[in-house]
Amino acid sequence: MAKMSRRTFLSRVTTTMVGGIGALMGIPTVAYLVSPAKARGGLGVDAIPLGPAAKVPVGEPTLFKAAIERKTGWVTQTEELAFYIFTEDGRNFTAMSNVCTHLGCRVRWVDGDEQFFCPCHAAVFNKNGTVASGPPPRALDQYEISVEDEQLFIVGKVEA
Repeated sequence: MAKMSRRTFLSRVTTTMVGGIGALMGIPTVAYLVSPAKARGGLGVDAIPLGPAAKVPVGEPTLFKAAIERKTGWVTQTEELAFYIFTEDGRNFTAMSNVCTHLGCRVRWVDGDEQFFCPCHAAVFNKNGTVASGPPPRALDQYEISVEDEQLFIVGKVEA
């Protein structure tokens, strides 16, 4: 076995220590930088709670608002979403977006006309969300809704 000089020994010990420290600092750093890219998209929630089903009168769409947190990378933003909930029988509910499919303006329910009205370009939607008149290319977006313990929840993916 060849004798190792002091200089070679110290060089190897220093290289090993620097490599170890680099690995100890590098692995968490890489994980930190890569984690936002691996995060799943969408709202990151399974169900959005809306409120009690008893607040929805039969035959009249009712506006519900929900605040959700959307996380993009390290930035977390709170957004307010709004949905019109409609029922004909008090048991089966339909959830519709309050965003016009033409230019994204907010629609409102007009009781007297029993229609949704968009003020941007005078678009009109029927009670079930289909286009009655105006420029929108399609009906209001609809979402799956579930009722648990008399509470309404939007389930599935929701785009704001």
